[in-house]
Amino acid sequence: MRYWLFKSEPSVWSWDDQVARGDAGEEWDGVRNYQARNFMREMAVGDRGFFYHSQAARAVVGVVEVCATAHPDSTTEDDRWECVDIRAVAPLSRPVTLADIKAEPALAEMALVKNSRLSVQPVTPEEWHRVCAMGGIDPDT
Repeated sequence: MRYWLFKSEPSVWSWDDQVARGDAGEEWDGVRNYQARNFMREMAVGDRGFFYHSQAARAVVGVVEVCATAHPDSTTEDDRWECVDIRAVAPLSRPVTLADIKAEPALAEMALVKNSRLSVQPVTPEEWHRVCAMGGIDPDT
């Protein structure tokens, strides 16, 4: 299993929106960055990810699971763009803010800190465990 982080502006697609989609999940569509697209091409069903609210909130708020591998993005006819489907697994007991992450020396190399603009990013197993601990949830959730 691999770990990822999915960023969304809550005014566009929020954690509550994701939860409302249930077990069927939702396409992580609209990504128009080649590196983020390539990361989605690497994903497997069952991979886990953090759901991150960008903009004002700037916090990891939940855990999602990849429920469909990369396929054409239904929001465009341009065949260069693909996406995965994700479903909500569990909210964090307490959100982990970007400030919290930046204040944690063990997370200094996290992609979120180094390349905060990228909408889909890898997360190492060590980072996964640390953020889960900070958020008050079991990393095996």
